[in-house]
Amino acid sequence: MAERHNTLVCSFDPASPRITAYDIHEWIYVSLRLPERKVALIQLDDIKRQVYMKMVDGDCVLAILRDTGGQAEYKYRKGELSIVSLAMAGMGTNRIRVANLPPEVPNETLQETLAQFEKVLDVQKEMWSKAYRYRCRTVYDR
Repeated sequence: MAERHNTLVCSFDPASPRITAYDIHEWIYVSLRLPERKVALIQLDDIKRQVYMKMVDGDCVLAILRDTGGQAEYKYRKGELSIVSLAMAGMGTNRIRVANLPPEVPNETLQETLAQFEKVLDVQKEMWSKAYRYRCRTVYDR
């Protein structure tokens, strides 16, 4: 897995309500006081309630961490306050979902194709939730 460089990760409370992309952008501008020229990329991970911000240089990340002490507040529209943890993003493992792949494609083909980019740890088949009538795989196993 490739390591992230010049990237700040903002971790919101996992139990908190989802925040729109617009609200994230406004929060970054108002709370972290970042000018647009300092931000190279914003990536949202809704499931983990994290926001990754790639900055133009590492000094900008260090300045934010120094100025905030590694914490910021997010105020929801209803007035509720939530603490957001700020940290330098590092290496990690990512889960990649491949949608609409024909079931006839063997796992080995998928692994070989993805291995060109990074090491593939595992390929898993998904199951339909128990909420549905048919508790079967979402893709066919040969």
